[in-house]
Amino acid sequence: MLTERARETLYEWVKTESLRKHCEAVAACMVYFAGKAGADADLWGAVGLLHDLDFERYPSMPAASAATTALSHALIADEPVPATLPGHPFYGVAHVRAQGWGAEVVRAILSHADYSGILPESPLERTLYAVDELSGFVTAVALVRPDKNIASVEVASVKKKLKDKTFAAKVSREGMHHGAEVLAMPLDELISEVIAALRVEAPRLGIGGA
Repeated sequence: MLTERARETLYEWVKTESLRKHCEAVAACMVYFAGKAGADADLWGAVGLLHDLDFERYPSMPAASAATTALSHALIADEPVPATLPGHPFYGVAHVRAQGWGAEVVRAILSHADYSGILPESPLERTLYAVDELSGFVTAVALVRPDKNIASVEVASVKKKLKDKTFAAKVSREGMHHGAEVLAMPLDELISEVIAALRVEAPRLGIGGA
């Protein structure tokens, strides 16, 4: 299965439990949305697991430029690229490309980074973009509840935390709103669907209750 292959690669590269859990949360959302869309859940889950593969080792995120766009297109086309890359997600993409993952996966991972020059266009890409920030935020909401259980998280509690700029301050509110726009889904509906997706994998994600 692609998902298990991706998980093995993720755990080879990422040792931080929080980043592993983030990738697992994104994968859970991707599998859920793939099921609703009648798409390949195995492929979508694998992309979710791989999207932040290199962030622990190469956390720098370069500014958008003609160079990052050209590099992205070279990676998609499987053309030669420099050994030294600008940072995330380019190292991860170069690795998965070398491991034989196809252009669809490469392009999807690149598209979740605004500065890559690759806009999210396919349903796979748009979904990854939409659930990336939001899945982490909803997980954080669950973890601060007394029961630490996603089962008790509702849309209203997530929206309340969105208004609190000190809560999960590094998570871009603008990015979450833009993700809903990219997926052409009202934010409330997207939050509801992400909650439902995370509930399915609650034990794996550590949000099944204290």
